[in-house]
Amino acid sequence: MTALGQWELGILDWIGRTFQSDFLDRIMPWITFLGDHGWFWILLSALLLISKPTRKIGLTMALALLFSLILANITLKPLVARIRPFDLNTAVQLLINAPKDFSFPSGHTQASFAAAAALFCYRKKAGAAALILAALIAFSRLYLYVHYPSDVLAALIIGILLGNLAHQAIRRLTKRYNTQKQRGR
Repeated sequence: MTALGQWELGILDWIGRTFQSDFLDRIMPWITFLGDHGWFWILLSALLLISKPTRKIGLTMALALLFSLILANITLKPLVARIRPFDLNTAVQLLINAPKDFSFPSGHTQASFAAAAALFCYRKKAGAAALILAALIAFSRLYLYVHYPSDVLAALIIGILLGNLAHQAIRRLTKRYNTQKQRGR
């Protein structure tokens, strides 16, 4: 194992020693569940797509989630092929079912920050609440010992970038659509 891997396992062990409690042992699996397969963010995007005033927000969030899926789960995880921390420290008792895919980057974290950042581009208060939830989901991945800190940090950064990229893409597409619509009159 690399020195970085040892150092990161040390951080995970510190998190366990510092924050472990019966309350968090019960709530962290529930918080991480909100990020499972992006279902919460997909549902929120779909709900926003229903209403015309929020349709652009929902579309942007959905695009950010699509970018995240392609980059994290389809590209980076198999390319990097990093084993999970609980595979190295087998003494850890997991509070959730062991994930079967690779560790880098954290898909839960990346999707959560991508969707939250996209929302933040339009609605600062709602976006701030979404970013707080994304941070809780990210922390839950560390608390539950299923990701290294670098998995979560990289996913956080990439997620925010993808949320902003989706916002820029939708903004440009909307501008192009409106320009063509005006010319067609």
